Amino acid sequence: MASTKEYLDFVLGQINGIDITYKKMMGEYLLYENGVLFGGIYDDRLLIKSTEKAKALLPNAEYTIPYDGAKPMIFCDFIDDSGQLTDFIKKLTNK
Repeated sequence: MASTKEYLDFVLGQINGIDITYKKMMGEYLLYENGVLFGGIYDDRLLIKSTEKAKALLPNAEYTIPYDGAKPMIFCDFIDDSGQLTDFIKKLTNK
């Protein structure tokens, strides 16, 4: 299932004060901050690249695969909390 532009717009609207760019790729959206890939929208889910920093910030995170054959990514289950999501992205991207 491809992700919707409406879901992408919702997620981007939840992130305040950070210039997030995206690229549409095969029905999904890759998310970048300052040109650095940090996650994406896959099947209308916000997934974060599993880096050491992301794992340290979310030690109890749930992992899921974005598509068959891909490496597991962190499932972001707090997109409804704009403050928490913005704070997490700022810490993740050193803002």
